[in-house]
Amino acid sequence: MTIEGKRIIVTGSASGMGEATLKAYIQAGAHVIGMDVSDDIGSSICENSNNEGPGRCSYIHVDVSDKASVVSSFAKANEMLGGLDVLAHPAAIQRASNASEVSVEDWDLMFAVNVKGTMLTNQIAQEYMKASGGGSIINFGSISGLRPEPSASAYSAAKGAVHSWTRTAAGSWGKDNIRVNAILPAMATPMYRAARERSSEEENLASHWRNSVPIALGQEYGDPEKDLAPVMIFFASDASKFITGQLIPVDGGQTAGL
Repeated sequence: MTIEGKRIIVTGSASGMGEATLKAYIQAGAHVIGMDVSDDIGSSICENSNNEGPGRCSYIHVDVSDKASVVSSFAKANEMLGGLDVLAHPAAIQRASNASEVSVEDWDLMFAVNVKGTMLTNQIAQEYMKASGGGSIINFGSISGLRPEPSASAYSAAKGAVHSWTRTAAGSWGKDNIRVNAILPAMATPMYRAARERSSEEENLASHWRNSVPIALGQEYGDPEKDLAPVMIFFASDASKFITGQLIPVDGGQTAGL
């Protein structure tokens, strides 16, 4: 499961699962480009990670919903890395919305970042990976894309689209030795905690959140550094070379109840 020397882009690297993934890759000896819209935080995380090594990190701004930004940022990253082996794409946003009242603006924003952003980053990464002889694209889906989500209708629909895209991209690019999978995480991130705070007491009883993870009943969701990072290393490594088109729950068994 070594990824030493792998050339990797990590989106959403300034917080949460993106930050944990970036740090894990650097600690495993990879050459990583972190990307986000939060430039000060993203740059600082890269600088601090470089002090720990043994891998290397550089930071580049990207807006994954904007094609010109993705094209420019990925071209710069590819030049700096000398090719591309892995794209880890945790970048996403979440908003509360019910099916009756979700606005066109919220719907469009959710799909622009979560769906179009996945499509754009994947397409451009595929071009560079094909030139490098293959690689691994790791998207981020969600249990929300598998089950009814009355309080997050647009987010649920967007993640469902990410799941379908992941399977289609895997089927399209396998001939180029490019595998595409999606992680479905249940991690205690800032976005997760913000979602809890936005939910009403009726929608967000403690038992709903804490007792939905069989492996850790009565506890929070998983820890990104301890529970997610090892999985991200596996899918970046050649050990996962015969896995593609899959939705991989990393959720302590939460999806097992569906």
